[in-house]
Amino acid sequence: MIDLPAIEPMMLWLYAGVLGLLIVASLTAFFLARSVTTDSGHETVRNLNARIKAWWVMVLVFALAFVVGKGLTLVLFGLVSFYCLREFLSLTPTHPRDHAAIAAAFYLFVPLQYWLLWIDWQAMLTILIPVYAFLLLPVLSVLWGITDDFLARTAKIQWGLMLAVFCVSHAPALLLLDLGPHRPIYLLFFLITVVQLSDVLQYTVGKLFGRTKVAPHVSPSKTVEGLVGGGLLAVLVGTGLWWITPFSPLEAAGMAAAIVLAGFFGGLVLSAVKRSLGAKDWGAMIEGHGGALDRMDSVTFAAPIFYHLVNYFFAR
Repeated sequence: MIDLPAIEPMMLWLYAGVLGLLIVASLTAFFLARSVTTDSGHETVRNLNARIKAWWVMVLVFALAFVVGKGLTLVLFGLVSFYCLREFLSLTPTHPRDHAAIAAAFYLFVPLQYWLLWIDWQAMLTILIPVYAFLLLPVLSVLWGITDDFLARTAKIQWGLMLAVFCVSHAPALLLLDLGPHRPIYLLFFLITVVQLSDVLQYTVGKLFGRTKVAPHVSPSKTVEGLVGGGLLAVLVGTGLWWITPFSPLEAAGMAAAIVLAGFFGGLVLSAVKRSLGAKDWGAMIEGHGGALDRMDSVTFAAPIFYHLVNYFFAR
């Protein structure tokens, strides 16, 4: 049965703070939209508004999941993984004979990964996809005897499953950790808040002060100034949230910095994948700002790094 935990005052205060930030951000974007006069300025504000709207949707959905409990949280992340995998494989051409491997990825390994989370089988959780899916998927494709671009075709399916399912599932896997008196749900709040806030702040600071492109041919909007300035602001927020975690303020700063860096490189790598495929966005699920994977690209790298750091240094 789905557990129905009581709504804690701490969680209410946290969401009140996040909603306050979103209201301020929305009002700022509203007034900016009426003050800019150039086409590039309007484009920047539209992009910022799209990110803020996506934030509203994510916060409201995650708030519902947190209130209802573990069951709905796993269902939510399972659906996120499913749609991220769908977007990834929709943009990466496959052969008709790969349908068995693709069906196994969607209808075997996605539900299995989240079922393992439900029953708290952490040992199998960490090897199901990297070992068993890695070995089974090419077997399902090779049985058809089609060798054209076999390595590339197989690697696309494996890559999609690793990113969209294995990596993303490390976010709700935080709920399985034994942290003593600290509730692990607050670590999930910490992760999602820092990684998404970092994304918005890096974009905003980069647009205001950015001059030095990190990788102009991969993602023109990512700048050194945005990474440093926006990243530091996100680390400050993470440091300020130390009291809901098992971390000291210094440890919270280090964890937030790891999330920021991993999230930045996750977004950069997936931008490179998109560019190689000639696509601007992964999908169109979120109006004005692409698909589910466009919002979760940072999480794909940040979630497993954060999970294993916490598990190694703080879990019992």
